[in-house]
Formats: sequence, structure tokens, C-alpha cells
Amino acid sequence: MFLKFRMSIRLGFIIPGAAFALLASFDSLAAEVDFSHDVVPILRKRCVECHGGEEAKGGFSINTRELFLDDDSAKPGKPGESYFLKLVKSDDTDDQMPPEKKERLSGAEIRTLEQWVREGMLWESGFTFAKSTYEPPLKPRRPKLPPAVDGRTNPIDRILDAWLAERELPRPGEINDARFLRRVSLDLSGLLPTPKELGAFLADERPDKRARKIDELLNDDIAYADHWLTFWNDLLRNDYTGTGFITGGRKQISGWLYDALSSNIPFDRMVRELVSPPTSASRGYIDGIKWRGEVSAGQTLEIQFAQSVSQSFLGINLKCASCHDSFIDRWKLEEAYGLAAIYSTRELAIHRCDKPNGKMAKASWLFPELGQVDPEADRKARLNQLADLMVHPQNGRTARTIVNRIWAQLMGRGIVHPLDAMQTEPWNADLLDFLAVYLVGQKHDLKSVMRLIATSQAYQSQVEVLGEGSESGAYVYCGPRPRRLTAEQFVDGVWAMTGAAPGSFDAPVIRGVVADGTKEKFKINAKWIWGSSAKPGSVPAGGEEILMRKTLKLDDTAVSAVAIVTCDNEFVLYVNGREVLKGTDWTKPLAIALHDRLRKGSNQIVVRAKNILTTPNPAGLFFEMGIKLKNGEEVTVASGKEWQWNPKLPRSREGRLGAVSGKWEPVTVVPALKPWNEKVNPQAQSMLAQAAHGKMPMVRAALMKSDFLMRSLGRPLREQIVTSRPADLGTLAGIDLHNNAVFADALKRGGAMLASKAWKDTSELIDHVYRFALARPPSARERRTVRESLGAPSTAEGVEDLLWAVFLKPEFLTVR
Repeated sequence: MFLKFRMSIRLGFIIPGAAFALLASFDSLAAEVDFSHDVVPILRKRCVECHGGEEAKGGFSINTRELFLDDDSAKPGKPGESYFLKLVKSDDTDDQMPPEKKERLSGAEIRTLEQWVREGMLWESGFTFAKSTYEPPLKPRRPKLPPAVDGRTNPIDRILDAWLAERELPRPGEINDARFLRRVSLDLSGLLPTPKELGAFLADERPDKRARKIDELLNDDIAYADHWLTFWNDLLRNDYTGTGFITGGRKQISGWLYDALSSNIPFDRMVRELVSPPTSASRGYIDGIKWRGEVSAGQTLEIQFAQSVSQSFLGINLKCASCHDSFIDRWKLEEAYGLAAIYSTRELAIHRCDKPNGKMAKASWLFPELGQVDPEADRKARLNQLADLMVHPQNGRTARTIVNRIWAQLMGRGIVHPLDAMQTEPWNADLLDFLAVYLVGQKHDLKSVMRLIATSQAYQSQVEVLGEGSESGAYVYCGPRPRRLTAEQFVDGVWAMTGAAPGSFDAPVIRGVVADGTKEKFKINAKWIWGSSAKPGSVPAGGEEILMRKTLKLDDTAVSAVAIVTCDNEFVLYVNGREVLKGTDWTKPLAIALHDRLRKGSNQIVVRAKNILTTPNPAGLFFEMGIKLKNGEEVTVASGKEWQWNPKLPRSREGRLGAVSGKWEPVTVVPALKPWNEKVNPQAQSMLAQAAHGKMPMVRAALMKSDFLMRSLGRPLREQIVTSRPADLGTLAGIDLHNNAVFADALKRGGAMLASKAWKDTSELIDHVYRFALARPPSARERRTVRESLGAPSTAEGVEDLLWAVFLKPEFLTVR
């Protein structure tokens, strides 16, 4: 820790944003309070009724930031001098706000508003509580494209170049190849480009190399699905654990969703299968969360359905209209309940503010000009009719909503903003409408829209420099906006650089995909095996620990070899006497690449297996490995009757098996238990599929259950639909990074791994870290400082400190 502190001091003042400068850099980058997620709900709940929309009691309106600040009602940066806060906290019934007989703000709500004021009262550009008179078109519209200028033929550039020229604004400058590669890799696959990939791209002199790279990234089905799974899990509130799963009141759609992404099914088909599920695989989305105990009218499954469908696919937030007629847009209580009634299997009483108003809901959809749902039909028919209307050829709303979300993902801000307020006027209607009709014209292929955006000069431009007041007033396009790495991108980057990724994942998905987009059905050759105590009529003793082995001879050098291993209950895997893998959870098979551990000629695979329970119980080992040799031969090694076992355990040294005495006997093939097959086989098939196609991609954070680190970095609980995560990283998240044991362990392992490699010199190691993390070499000053701190030869602890410093740089944390 002393070296880390010393290096932090040395780097903190020289390399902006390094470990020692972490807190200061985060304070400058980010606010603690997020306007959209923290402040707006409080103002809507407590203040808008009297001071928003068409109401301005006492002459005070909070519709815009400018109106909020009028008459010194609030003073950014000075909560103690902000009059509205004094009224909120007052006990005087003549002055207090909200007035007497209305519910007062809680202490937590007041503290949030105070912190918001202290941080400058940041306000999202274009946001207003006023009722809008703008009504967006429903039907599709194909705008006429302006002529191309300076050879910029991409339709996006033609539209934006004309928009900028009309306002006499300059076009943003182009970024260099290195910055482009880092940006597009993170945006399309979620991964940092490796130093090898960076070097190859920079050396490529073909004029179309950027378009080629975009196609390469989009065609990597596994990386694409792994990355975009995060976006869709947020949008569809899908997760692998959390409220409702234990009680059966919630079902995940992970398998269906991952298949949809890896096979790139058309967006209209996705919508259909989610709104009107043909099988149970996608049904969890509309069934929502069945909360335990008494729930408010706004939390029923029917209302959840209305809110989810409208928010995910139409960009409409019906939460307000689910309680009463909305204060901030045109949606009515009866419209929200009409959408809910499409899902309902019972008569649905309309509740206003959680009290029945004596009316019953009639199944109906929000845009009757396109057609209507038959309220007399059964639920299945109603859902089918709704799905038809959602993707109706004359319904431009659904396509506009999804392309707006994709634009925001890749460009940092929506064409319509906020994303769930599609009633808001877009800053460029031609751009929005063109992207929507383009999506439909491309047979609803979402990747085609991503490609169109990524190949534009607009996407490949320098990011907008965001200064104070950037979120105030009307939005003016100045290029893409810088974006913070998502929790998943950050963790993936750390794992990729340190080799600390886990060997298995939590999401119940099959990652292997073949060329035609279908899942390959791989035959599992492995049998479950154990020693003689598992013979018919006997059960292995609790605590029994044995060795099992397989000797194999390879006729040539292995160019790829992937093993899948699990054991009920624990195992340690040795290859040619050296430990390579451990496992303690039989429900999660582990995969490991072993080509560099195998040799031409004789090889020995040994597994030390333990039945950890204290009483007799079933035990078994599952092992399968696919090997490809340099001569083209393919070899399969699977646990089975050819294996041997030995009860004599060696005196193992750390990392080594040690000498084995005792007699080796044939193993017992154990009948597979039903839980073994159900838990292990699907995962093993997925891993075999990847290995068969020469791919054993790193486990990705999107496939893992959320943990303390990811939650701290902004991964939501997904009990509600989340369409945009907080843009800033607060100081508390920075402190969490500094103190997170998982993060620290990854850096420790990464430091040891990198220090053990045979680098030519310290400069080569430093270059590797900087090129991998930042897609650039270190500056002369950075190189000099790091070399002095690392010393020669480099130690594992010194490299660990270098990783700390680089990972905590704002440059690493941002997509620019």
C-alpha cells in the first residue's frame, strides 16, 4: 500500500485523474445528484401541481430553470440563500411549502434538493414542466435529403451539414484513427481494442478501413449480444436476480433476449414477441413483477403492463397518467387504464390516486387513428391486435422511439430529449424521421441503423466540449457528447487487461452461434465419473477426496484447446503437473483455454475432486475438452470409463500436483442426476459451441449478476425500466472504486500477470498498458514518471499501482 500511495502522489499531479487525484477529478467531472433521476421526481410529486404546467401560484413557476431562478427564488450554489428551500423547511403554516394540508417533503427529499442547489442546479437541456402544445406526427415521414457537400454522402451528414450551415455553425472536426477505434469498439462491442488490434488498424492503409472495422464489430455476434444485452436488460427491466425471482412472482427473458440479439432478429419481430409472447420464453416482460403483500393501484400487473409497453417502445411515461390525468403531457387516466385492460383477465376498476372512481376500464390503445383493439376479444387476441398496432406500417412512433434510443447510445444525447418524452419536439425532425423510415426500409434491422450512424462523419467527429451551463437553454448540436463508461464496460475493460474475468456466468444463455444464426446442438460426450464408492448400490462418503486422471498423446502442437469442467462438489485441475483451475460451485461449469499447457506427445490431465458434505451423498466429475492440432486433427477428451482414479492424495506444493503414490483403478461412470443435466448441459453446450468456432470469449459483466462494484458504477436494480443511466460518476462511486475488494483483487492479479511477462524493457510494458487502456502511447512526461516509479525490473506491486492510476483516469472512464 505504501508503494501505491507513493505512486499515486507522483502520478496524481502529473497524470490528470490518477489515483491520488481521484476525488478532485470526480468532483469536477460529476455531480452527486442526478437531475432526471433524483430531482425531477421530487418536483413533480411536490411542486408541479401548483407551480408547473399552466399553474404559477404566487407568480412562481418552475417550468424552466430560468423561471425557477426568477425573483431570486433560488440561488445556484447557495442553498442557504435559496428562498424556496426556506419555504420547504419552514414550520410556519402561512409560509410553508407545500401549504398546510398537503404532504410535506421528507428529510431525504429536502437534502436532495439542497445538494442539487449546492451543485449549481444542473438542468437538462430542453426539459420543461410546461404542457407542450407540440404534437408529434404519428405516421412515418420520409424527408427530402439536402445535397451532399464536400463528398459527405452519408444521409446523416447531408441532414446535419445543412442544419449547421443554416445556423452558420462550423462542422466538428474529425477524430484520428486511434480515438475512432476506441470509440467504435466500446460503442458496438463494449470492449477496448487490444494493443494488437490497435496496431493493425493504425497500419492499415485502405481508405475504407473504418467501414470495414464497423462491419467486423457488428458481425461479431457474441460480442455484440454480450454488449447490447445491457441496453436491453435496462429497457425491458430484465435481470438474473432480485425482487420476485425467489417467490416466483417474476420471470426473466434472458435466453430469448440473448438469442434475439445474437441472431439479430428484426426489431418488429422483437416487439411482437414481447407484447404478444408466442411462448413462455419472452413472457416475463409483460407479466412484470408480482409484488408481495398489498400494492397500490399503480403497481398492479395490468398497470405495469401499460407502463412498460408505452415506455419501452413508444417513449411515453404513463406513470403519472396511471394515477390521474398527467400534469406534464396529454395522456389521460382512462387511456392508461385502457392499455392496461388489454392485458387484464378481469374487469379493471379505474383508480384515481389509488381510489376507485366508479368507472371500469375498456381495453383500448393509445392511437386509435391507426385502428383499435376489440375489447370483447379474449386476452390472447387483444395482445395480438396490440402487437399488430405497435408495428403497423403507418405507426411511425415505434420506429422513431427505438432509433432515438440508438442515436443517444452512440451520440450521447437523443434527437428527442428526454428519451421517454417522445411528445417533445426533436431538435432535428428530418434526422429523426429519416432514421425511422431507414430502419423500416432495412427490414427493421437494428444493426443497419447502427452502421449508418457509425459510418457517418457526424459520429466520427470530435466530441462536444461541455462547459458550465451546457444543460441549460435550447440544445445546439455541436457533435457527439462524451459519455461515461457503463458499469459493464468498465468491468470488462479491467477484466480484459488483467485476465481477472470469471470462468462462468450467471445469465441462462447459450453464447454459441453458427453462420445461419441458429444455435448449434453440440453432443455432450462427457460422462459423470467418480471412484469405486460410487458403484451401483453405494454412495460416496461425505468429505471423500480422490484423484482422477486421463493420459493422452497428441501427434502435433495444439493450436486451440478449451476444457469445460465442473464437479459436485469441488475440484482442482492440473495439466502436466501444474494447477490451472479451481471450482467450488458445480452448478457453474468453468471453461479454460489450455493450448499453451499441452505439448506434442504425452500429456496428463489430473483432477483432485472432493465431496464436501458431511454425510454420504452423490458426487461426480464432468470434464470435456476439444483440441485442434496444427496438422488439422481434432481431438475430444471427455470424462468416461477410460479414466482412472486413486484414493492416495499427494503432498501438493502451491501450484503443483506433487508425486502420486498408490494404485490407479478404473473409475465408475455415475448415472447423471436430473439436477446435473438441467444445470450443466445447457451451459456446457454453449461453451462447446464457442470452442468449436474457435471462440472462447471472455466472460462479460453483462452476463453476471450485479455486485457492489457495478451498482456503485450505475448499474440499476432493474425493478423499473431504465432508459438512460446517470451521466456522471459521483465522488462516492470514486471512493467505492478505491475500496472495492473485487476491483483491488483484479488489479493485484493483473499486476502479477503483466510483471511476469518477458517484456523487452519497462517502456514496452508501459506502452502496452497505455495502448490497451487509452488507445495511445504515454506522453514523454508520463513515460518518464511511470518508469521512475516502476523501477527496473518491474515488480508486481509496481505494475498494480500503474493499473490503479490508469484505470482511474477520467480519460479511461470516458468514451470520447
